[in-house]
Amino acid sequence: MPAHSQQPVDTLIFARWIIPVAPSCTPLENHALAIRNGEICATLPASEAENIHADEVLRLNKHALLPGLINTHGHAAMSLFRGMADDKPLHTWLNDHIWPAEGRWVDETFVRDGCELAIAEMLRSGTTTFSDMYFFPETVAGVIRKAGIRAQLSFPIFDFPCAWGSGPDEYFRKGLALRDELKHSSLITVAFGPHAPYTVSDDVIQRVATLAAEADMAIQIHLHETQQEVDDALASSRKRPIKRLAELGLLGPKTQCVHLTALNDEDIATLASFGCHAIHCPESNMKLASGFSPVEKMRSAGINVALGTDGAASNNDLDMFSEMRSAALLGKVVSGDASALPDYYALTMATLNGAKALGLDHLVGSLEVGKQADIIAVDLSNLAQQPVYNPVSQLVYTNLSHEVSHSWILGRKVLDNGQLTTLDSRDIITRAELWRAKISGE
Repeated sequence: MPAHSQQPVDTLIFARWIIPVAPSCTPLENHALAIRNGEICATLPASEAENIHADEVLRLNKHALLPGLINTHGHAAMSLFRGMADDKPLHTWLNDHIWPAEGRWVDETFVRDGCELAIAEMLRSGTTTFSDMYFFPETVAGVIRKAGIRAQLSFPIFDFPCAWGSGPDEYFRKGLALRDELKHSSLITVAFGPHAPYTVSDDVIQRVATLAAEADMAIQIHLHETQQEVDDALASSRKRPIKRLAELGLLGPKTQCVHLTALNDEDIATLASFGCHAIHCPESNMKLASGFSPVEKMRSAGINVALGTDGAASNNDLDMFSEMRSAALLGKVVSGDASALPDYYALTMATLNGAKALGLDHLVGSLEVGKQADIIAVDLSNLAQQPVYNPVSQLVYTNLSHEVSHSWILGRKVLDNGQLTTLDSRDIITRAELWRAKISGE
């Protein structure tokens, strides 16, 4: 929109810094961003924006504006299991604690309440898009509509029964029906969610690959999460899981591979050759001692690497600012190179790379004219952020989730001066406490 245009806009935001992410993360100082009909229609110097008429004008003179953060992997309802089985290795945590608890407690009400808790936490800390892989995704869709957040729902697929269904046939039927129901949604996409190579058999994986290709849908799968997973696969089939999935047709440019801690050079080359996306969950991997993902090697190989928190049962938060910092620091240690995973790349992992992984980069992930207005404002005026030489550095390396003041999704304000506008925090906390008492047997 030219600076001299008198065409009104819905929202005009003046900010100390605007960090567009694309074409670069270079901050634009003392600029303004205009929103019309849910889209970004202009980014221009503040002096030129003064002549634009807007229904709402915000002057955030101590803030950075940036794309909303994109949490590309999690299990939202598991927030109700937060802190329930800490300090245990993955397979003990999963087999002896989480799966039994899910079998006893998970139903549609649990999923609804757990998702509201998770989405409220994510909105409050700057996440505007998340990917969820959990039971009762149709219930999650209802919470998403209420909250106004953007999401990918990866419907779960196992070889065995779970709370959501009796087996693969029912999972496919329900998941594809949900996809048909939501195919015109402006905020929700549906993907296949085969749980992991060790819980899904060859014929089911091939069926996922075929149906995903026919329907042009994404696939998200836990993959090479631990060295034990790889060792067990080699012992049973003499194939590394990535090789097996490649042979079964599951890998491709719409495949989102979660965790990827136990990789060799051949694994990385295979993922790169198929154009797969890597979803890095550093804090969950560290907490469960699952291993360290070689992010810098994947980045150098041309693999798109995005960030996820995993579920709050294994993290124990859904804070993407914390995840950015952990990813940047861990990347340096793993590679032995202090220049690895620089601040701008960590921010890109949490925004544009996440959008690419979810197939949404034509809509969100950067503050470019024509993209949808998924935007957050972060206050950089407080003590722990001073002095501000480089706002990108402060966003990545200091603790800033609690400084998110405003958030817009599709141009709709969902966080206003730190207050949620679509969800009731007090009610969510009350229901979470009722679940704690119930699960604890009080």
